[in-house]
Amino acid sequence: MSDTTIFVNGHVYSSPRDQNAAAPVFAECMVVSDGLIRHVGSKSDQPVQAALSSGATTQDLSGRYILPSFIDGHLHLLMVGQALQKISLDHCKSLADVRAAIKAGAEANPEAKRIFARGWMHSMTPDGVDCGSLDDLDPRPIFVDTKDLHSTWCNTAGLKEVFELMGLSDASPDPAGGTLQRDADGKPNGVFNEGAVFQVIWPFVATVASMEEKKDSIRGAIAHFNSAGYTGMVDMAMDDNIWDPLIALREEEGLGAMRISAYWLMKPNDDLNEVLSQVDRAAEMASRHNATSTPDCRVVGIKVICDGIIDACTASLTKPYSTGENPDSLWSEDVLHKVVAKAHGLGLQVALHAIGDRTIKMAIDVLEANTDAARRPRIEHLELASPEDALRLGKLGITASIQPVHADPAILRAWPKLIGPDRCKRAFAYREFVDGGATLALGSDAPTAPHLPLPNMYVATTRRSYRERELETVVNPEFALTVAQAISGATHGSAYSCFADGITGSLEVGKKADFVVVEMEPTPEKLIDGVVTETWFEGKRVYKKA
Repeated sequence: MSDTTIFVNGHVYSSPRDQNAAAPVFAECMVVSDGLIRHVGSKSDQPVQAALSSGATTQDLSGRYILPSFIDGHLHLLMVGQALQKISLDHCKSLADVRAAIKAGAEANPEAKRIFARGWMHSMTPDGVDCGSLDDLDPRPIFVDTKDLHSTWCNTAGLKEVFELMGLSDASPDPAGGTLQRDADGKPNGVFNEGAVFQVIWPFVATVASMEEKKDSIRGAIAHFNSAGYTGMVDMAMDDNIWDPLIALREEEGLGAMRISAYWLMKPNDDLNEVLSQVDRAAEMASRHNATSTPDCRVVGIKVICDGIIDACTASLTKPYSTGENPDSLWSEDVLHKVVAKAHGLGLQVALHAIGDRTIKMAIDVLEANTDAARRPRIEHLELASPEDALRLGKLGITASIQPVHADPAILRAWPKLIGPDRCKRAFAYREFVDGGATLALGSDAPTAPHLPLPNMYVATTRRSYRERELETVVNPEFALTVAQAISGATHGSAYSCFADGITGSLEVGKKADFVVVEMEPTPEKLIDGVVTETWFEGKRVYKKA
């Protein structure tokens, strides 16, 4: 048993999933061999003694904790890798801050053909922006993503390049489900919103990046996430521009210590047949790339972005915003019924982005009518759910795919003004979801938000800020998760959401030895200070903190 390792003198996570409301439970040791977990329990247990007598290696954890390795239940793979190279605006609070950061970043990268920045929030620029807000900073094309990736703002050089490459003009209509923001004369002013981002900006960025650059970005994202404790990713906006370099990288060198599940992005179109053909395309990809043929890289379903976000007043609510805006969902309910029914018939899972309460109700109604719990449908974000809809999730077997970092009070300052304090009391009702029987899948939505799993769980369990630790604001503390609920959602729940829970996501005998070694205290207040010191994938250590 020379390949057998016994992990001792530590705390091995072993909370039963039906007891997640209680404090976490830990065993004292774990046995791993041939890439699988062989035993979790006490050092005096017979399997442990047998392994010791057979010459197994012992690793002293020195009091550290072992958790299942993390699976990010919602991210954007290629953009994660690209974001690692973009100018960060996370620290900015005003237009002046944004401009200063972009100018400094541009000066630090004189050889770059284009300047990319990330982390802009509409609350930083309450008076609005346009090309002129950036034009004097640098002559190169400049592209600025909002933190949520639902808007992109560019300078005149950037707007010209996008229009030339994508075949647009000042007279071009708004893309389905989106807008080209315009000035008083009706000319595009450099801001792309919602469907215009997904159908114009994302394809543009993918087109100007070479195949090698995209593979480098994916490779970098995987390595970066391994170092944070992840061995699984669920990509929530897959298309050919991302899939082609991903598969090329897999065929050329493999994906290392990462399993990737993907939901194929549906793009709005006025032609129903064209929309349904996208579902056919996703089914074709799933037939070729699935748990049997390519278990480490597979297409599992479709993703539909049904509304926008609160900060941009594009999430669809049952009552208007304080601004008077009252947007509809990005997809009509009639079309959504047809899309989900076709996906179900083709054996695909369905993930629906729904943030506003009106869209959340529609999403649940559509899933209830056209698919079932056996297919493990899911709703992404669920930021402003009614009490009634919060309880429907569990009853219908709908996975609640949540990103606690979006509940950070540091980025919610505009909400009370936009929707009023009463509606803010319904924000991020995570505890209601789980109390109603829903499975939680925790993700980060990276690169729209920080991806470190322990701070993500800190926000989930304390409802306080990770970004600004000194901030005393607590967002609806009655909706806080327990530590065990957060750990389960970030591991087993994300695995369950895409049918990977048979092999990973928990420290159970027979499952893959995918785990992390962590220096931490398993209490809500201390999770933020936890540090992943080792990441293990199929029984091999793939990351060790220096």
